Amino acid sequence: MYDAIVVGARCAGSPLAMLLSRQGHRVLVLDRTALPADTVSTHYLQQYGLSRLQRWGLLDEVLATGVTPITNMTVSFGDAAIDGFAGPIDGITSTIAPRRTALDPILLDAAEAAGAEVRLGFTVTELVFSDGRVVGVRGREADGREVEERATVVVGADGRGSLVADAVGAGTYNTVPAACFIYYSYFSGMDVQFHSRIGDREQFGAWPTNDGNTLVAVMRRRDRFGEFRHDVEGNFHEIIATIDPEIAGQVRDATQVEGFHGIRYADNFYRVSQGPGWALVGDAGYHKDPFTGKGISDCFVHSEMLAGRIHEGLAGERPMADALAAYQAERDDESRSGYDFTTMISELELTPQLAALVKAVSLDEAATTQFFTMVGGGITGEEFFAPENVARIMSGAGVAA
Repeated sequence: MYDAIVVGARCAGSPLAMLLSRQGHRVLVLDRTALPADTVSTHYLQQYGLSRLQRWGLLDEVLATGVTPITNMTVSFGDAAIDGFAGPIDGITSTIAPRRTALDPILLDAAEAAGAEVRLGFTVTELVFSDGRVVGVRGREADGREVEERATVVVGADGRGSLVADAVGAGTYNTVPAACFIYYSYFSGMDVQFHSRIGDREQFGAWPTNDGNTLVAVMRRRDRFGEFRHDVEGNFHEIIATIDPEIAGQVRDATQVEGFHGIRYADNFYRVSQGPGWALVGDAGYHKDPFTGKGISDCFVHSEMLAGRIHEGLAGERPMADALAAYQAERDDESRSGYDFTTMISELELTPQLAALVKAVSLDEAATTQFFTMVGGGITGEEFFAPENVARIMSGAGVAA
């Protein structure tokens, strides 16, 4: 009998298992993939995600993987370029975009070092119920043996197509239709920090990752997905050349070190993420467009939230049902502004008001720092987009609303 079974061992599952194990709970982590293995990801970690790694004692180990620190960001639209960086957030003065083959093993090793039992190559086939409550899982070990394991709480950290969510019938809410698709690859020989530019219903971005390589990505509206797939390489380079000819020259002269990775994203959604004996974390419970690159950092924040609430329930500090309900409410409240901003900006069509604000921010050094502080998690979207703050920025830059 385990205190918790965590289904999924990546950026949500491993931190959750680590934190619960560090509090003395017996945790089993299951994943059908024989990690380390790559996965589709923007890789990006804002300061608020890095601050969790720092608090958990893992940041130095991640930095030692050879990932390039990012100390300047450029976000542009039309003739406006917001160029600068956030002020220190929790003492952190840079961001990084580590490859998942570098990051995920560190997280999983930390969970195991904390005392969690890890089984890779394990396929969960169904949940075990008793009197309407989830009490465990059934599945196959890597060697094919059928087994059943029991726990007080089963957590689905198994992505947006979560088996745990399907098994408990977890409904979705606050759904926003997906707007775009993304294709990306890795190039060596480029010299660029974080650069993102929105064009006419399409976007280009580039940022350094591990081993001197740069991730180069393009996004385009979903209605052009079929057309794009007929010539991925040609369309990829055409978007970059159209949006940013200067960077396009760097990409042309660089060496592509991997093939293209592409995905047409599912709708943005929240899921009901708790019930009798179960919970969801990461993309299983809250999924959004990759445009803002907040996925990994949000996994860290919400895993920490959930670990705290599960601990309260296991320790008898409050009923488990109340603790899990509090987790979902806290997650929804914390993530709301980031979710709204992501679903708005990922349309790749800025409203006249937002375009004017981008122009004003680009002309104001203090507003630029504040903007990137919001992106890094140092202030909330509600604070940045508060009417009085927007009015101050617009007035200071002399830009008409």
